[in-house]
Amino acid sequence: MDAFEEFSLELKAIFPELSEGQMEKFKALEPLYRDWNSKINVISRKDIDFLYPHHILHSLAIAGYLKDRRRDEYDLLAGKKVLDLGTGGGFPGIPLAIMFPDTHFMLCDSVGKKTLVAGEVSSALGLENTTIVNGRAESLSEKFDYVVSRAVASLQDFYPWVKGKFSTRILYLKGGDVVEEIATLMGRYNLKKGSVSTWRICDWVPEGEKGYYDGKLLIDIQSPSLGK
Repeated sequence: MDAFEEFSLELKAIFPELSEGQMEKFKALEPLYRDWNSKINVISRKDIDFLYPHHILHSLAIAGYLKDRRRDEYDLLAGKKVLDLGTGGGFPGIPLAIMFPDTHFMLCDSVGKKTLVAGEVSSALGLENTTIVNGRAESLSEKFDYVVSRAVASLQDFYPWVKGKFSTRILYLKGGDVVEEIATLMGRYNLKKGSVSTWRICDWVPEGEKGYYDGKLLIDIQSPSLGK
């Protein structure tokens, strides 16, 4: 069984609603990223062989979290706007755009060669729900429902980049001991108690991936305006 076959079985078990068309797009990711990674290094050379378990599955943990803990929001994502800040070569935005074809994703990164890869992969997949932006968060005038990202900075540094730009929550993928970071974030920006929570990805991934995901978290930062 190759990497995609194993991944597809795991994914269909978690998200049985996925169509064959969506699965074909997930299958196309490996040859596309292998080709582009040979030209522009957006995934470490030693990690490209683990594209599905380490990058695509990690990105889809955001969908897993919403389905597990925020099912009402998961069911109402159609038509929502999501900012993927610091997307690099397209993570987590591209896997999520495949997962949620009726949700619009803006993939933003300040490094032009990375957004080139994200744009080319998105175009090759025929994704009509993505916009690729080479720039910084400060240059964005749009407002979003959600912000997603994969550990591009500490929480207290990341938050001011998107403060006031999202109405629902930040879903941030990060590993390690985040207790001090969360405390600093909440104190510095006067976030109310209970507005920041964590979710252990290793409790969600298939058995064979639990070791890799040990210590990796999804951090949910609720918008101060949510529930007002």
